This record gives sequence, C-alpha cells and structure tokens, in this order.
Amino acid sequence: MKKVLRIAGYVLGAIVLLLALSAAYVNVSALPTYEVKIPEYPAFKPDSTMIAEGKRTFNLVCNHCHMAESGKLEGKFLPEIPSMFGKAWSANITSHPVYGIGNYTTPELANLLRTGIQRDGDYVPFMPQFNHLTDQDLQNIIAYLRSDAPELAPSDVAHPAVQPSFFGKLLCRTMFKPVPYPDKPIPVPPAGDAVALGRYLATGKLDCYSCHSPDFMTVNSDEPEKTPGYLSGGNELNDLEGHPILSRNLTPDKETGLGNWTEAQFIMALRTGIRPNERPALRFPMMPYTALTDEEAKAIWAYLQTVPPIKNDVDKIKK
Repeated sequence: MKKVLRIAGYVLGAIVLLLALSAAYVNVSALPTYEVKIPEYPAFKPDSTMIAEGKRTFNLVCNHCHMAESGKLEGKFLPEIPSMFGKAWSANITSHPVYGIGNYTTPELANLLRTGIQRDGDYVPFMPQFNHLTDQDLQNIIAYLRSDAPELAPSDVAHPAVQPSFFGKLLCRTMFKPVPYPDKPIPVPPAGDAVALGRYLATGKLDCYSCHSPDFMTVNSDEPEKTPGYLSGGNELNDLEGHPILSRNLTPDKETGLGNWTEAQFIMALRTGIRPNERPALRFPMMPYTALTDEEAKAIWAYLQTVPPIKNDVDKIKK
C-alpha cells in the first residue's frame, strides 16, 4: 500500500511540475503566430456609393475603437478590455505605409478583417472577426479604407503591442484563435425579410452577441446563436474609468430582458443611449448607433423578438 501511495505521489508531483513548467512557458512566451494564407480576392473599382456605405459601416462598427482624439483612425488605448485579459491598443489603420495599413494589399485586408491575422502572421486577439460579414459589406469597407478620407490620411502614431496577462496568453493559446476564411460567398439578407436582416446585423455586422452573451470565453463565433446564454447579458467589460460593467440582457424575457419594452423605446436606446422609464442612460462601452437606418433599427428589434427569452438578472450578478 505504501508503495502504491509513493508511486501516486511521484505521479502527482510530476503532473504539478509539468503544469508549473507549462505555466512558466506561457508566461514568458510571445503570442502565437499563424501561417498567412492570402485568399483570392477579385479586383474591383470603388465608386462613391461603395465608399460612402463603407464609411457608414465603419462609423457603426470600427470608429469606436480606432478613432483617436486627433480625428484620425490612428488607434488608441482600449479601456473597455477587462484587466484580466491584459492591456490592448487598437491599431493605426490610416494609409501610412509603415505605421498604418498603406502597404496592405486588398486580399491582405480582406484576410485581416475576416480572420484577425495580420500580413506578418500576428493575430489580433481583441478585434472582432468578421467571418459573417457579407461580401458586399466587406468590399465597401475596403473601398473606404482605400479612399482619401481625411481621417485615413497617413499618421505616424505607433502604439505598444498588446500586453496580455498570463490569463490572456493562456486564452490566446487555447480559445482566442483566428477563424477560417469563409469558403463560400456570403450574400446580403433577402430583401424585405426584417428578421433575417436583424439577425445579420446582430451576429455578422455589429457583433452584438459577443458582448451581450455571458462570457467572451464561451462565444461561438462559427455559429453565434449556439453561444451559451445567447444575448442574455452579464459579460464583464470596463467603463471609461476602468470600472467593471456588465452587458445587458437583450432577450425578450419580461422580468430581466426587453420583454416589456416597445419597439420605439428600443430604437431610442439604440440610437441615443436613453433608456425608458427614467433609467440611467446606457454607458460606455455601449455607444449610440446614430448611423443606423430606420430599416436596420426596426430589423434588429424584429430579430430580438424571435430570440428565446432567458431569465438573467444582470443587476444581481456578482463577478
């Protein structure tokens, strides 16, 4: 019996040592890099309509992180990243050839936006991966990034590299990984189908589900609607002062979600940040979507009515 216990002790000690060595390796190592597989991307000639729509999409999705106080898309520190993941700065995406994306080819831009992999193989761990964005929206964004818009004029601002915590490094080796480039076309939602448009906006374009589901670590980027607790809120982010803030429950649950809201109240909150019944206004990092069209705002509401209600009282969550 003593021999068995001694052997078990040796095995346990070996496991503990292996885990300690693995943790030490993760802690001192850099983030993993990936093979760059540049997709075939058809050449196109941007026109003013594409550029304008690409800019509108950028205002909805990307300006929040990349627009600096200078009025240029030269990146900045991101206070909303929870400290347990580390520190991060958004990239300079002006047309500067060294510090920005001026030397990126169109296929390289498409690959970065779809997968999160930069041209040098580095992965951007805290940037949304637009693997469900329609081909048309992707093309419009690229047209805008190639334009002479003043906010894209070359800027030589350089930011520190991502400074992940040990936990952040561990996640980047296990869960936070690039997604494959889509292997088939992604069409626009059928005309007149409000629910389909709303679903696309919530899962493919505005990326609502990743913040408004309970935990970034359980987000299903391949099949968003299979994310545990889909859209029921409770995910921890930071406000501008670095204080924790939990995302809200967007399911139609009447007690803890949007079940008692009207369409008009939802659209007002979405566009202005003002919530009904004299509640406090929505707070950073939730920003008003002033560039949404009436059709888009109503479509998001229509889609949310089809989401299964989940009882999740965010105000009672203690993290």
